[in-house]
Amino acid sequence: MDIARWKSGDEQAFVFPQSCGRRKGWVKYMKRRVVIIGGGAGGPSTAAEAGRRDPSLAITMIEKGEYISYAACPMPYYIGDVIKDEKKLIARTPEKFREGGVDVRTGVEAENVDLAAQVVTLVGGEALPFDVLVLATGTRPILPGIPGEDREGVFTLKQLPDAVGIKQFIRESRCRTAIIVGAGFIGMEMCEAFREAGVETTVVNRGSMPVPRWDPELGQLVVKSLLDHQIRMMADTTIQAIEKGETCRLRLITDQGKIEADVILLAIGVRPSVGLAGEMGLALGKTGAVAVDFSQKTSHPAVYAVGDCCEAYHRVSRRWVHIPLGDIANKQGRVAGCNIGGFPTIFPGIVGAQAFKLFDLEIAATGLDEREALAAGFHPVSNLVWGDVVPLSVPGTTRLGLKLIADEATGLFLGAQAIGPHGAVSRINTLSAALWSGLSIDEVAYLDLAYSPPFSRAWDLIHIAAQDLMKKMVRRPPR
Repeated sequence: MDIARWKSGDEQAFVFPQSCGRRKGWVKYMKRRVVIIGGGAGGPSTAAEAGRRDPSLAITMIEKGEYISYAACPMPYYIGDVIKDEKKLIARTPEKFREGGVDVRTGVEAENVDLAAQVVTLVGGEALPFDVLVLATGTRPILPGIPGEDREGVFTLKQLPDAVGIKQFIRESRCRTAIIVGAGFIGMEMCEAFREAGVETTVVNRGSMPVPRWDPELGQLVVKSLLDHQIRMMADTTIQAIEKGETCRLRLITDQGKIEADVILLAIGVRPSVGLAGEMGLALGKTGAVAVDFSQKTSHPAVYAVGDCCEAYHRVSRRWVHIPLGDIANKQGRVAGCNIGGFPTIFPGIVGAQAFKLFDLEIAATGLDEREALAAGFHPVSNLVWGDVVPLSVPGTTRLGLKLIADEATGLFLGAQAIGPHGAVSRINTLSAALWSGLSIDEVAYLDLAYSPPFSRAWDLIHIAAQDLMKKMVRRPPR
């Protein structure tokens, strides 16, 4: 350890006996310094776990924004006023972390990192030495690069201040109309949020279907739900500029014409925020996110990365992928914290489970779709079945669409998609466990599932879909 790097006050308040030949002396041990850049989900998870595992660590967490340790996924429900108070989204305040010994600094940004000297320099010039550095820098919104995207009333939704700003703007400006550019998860959830806030909404999408990862037949049900709730959908549309409106605050110029609204949300995706990592010379994966190993270490032994800025191992495709979700960030943070705290742990990967709600629909998926399966070297075959969640004899039955994908060469179960008013997410969770365990489609067809008429049929839709898919498959001999 470079003792000169440690300033006065960095030592432990206690000493340990050490044998010195025939004499017994006392030696002071220095605290290990851990600096965490980023306070969204992965950073606080790392800090909390590392502090629990090794209370002697000197942990500093810096966050350039105002909030730390908040849940980003519920932000549309906060904007739609289902959640009234933004404080409900905060899992742990800076004060709570400080009570636990973590030095939390908000409104502070890292300017650069000197890996050779192991020092983080903050904007303003302050230097933070470290033994272990954790990058939890998250993602940044993709902007379309069109004139007027920085006008007042144009928003992205990535961090809690964005959600607070959108909600405040809607109220103070008395917004009656909104345009959402993009039809992914956030775009769809914000349709419901705007409608809950009493705002007439138009979705502008460059593709033909929303959430294009889903089967087109399932996507058509999403479109129907939008139309049923008075959401206008403009498909195959390219945006060109944002101008001052005549009847509303803003006007969006597209190749399909001009539309006006009081507020515009740009929800066209995110990219990993890897500026610091690139400047440090850390290896990036094929996805553009920071490359890590199963312990969350980067290509430099003193640096970890967690959350949306880094990759995760996909257990089905057996490739490193970038899927920015809060639950993954929390798990990666816990693994990094365990390792930093002296308890070797690995993050075993993901299977790509994800879900969202759109008005009265549950929409969920797990594993690979056909394109991803082909890219991973499989020979995908799929089917889509529609069925009742519970027996017809039970009042209130609902229909569910379930798509399964398997490898025709081996019979390996590869992925699933589901949509319906009830039961889609629970079945995708079950099928995620099947993917995690590496089951074949034959095994999925005979899964032992809890049966009771109020909840399911004797042959659940999972069984029916798997057995139907087995009939379509012509097995190739194993290679």
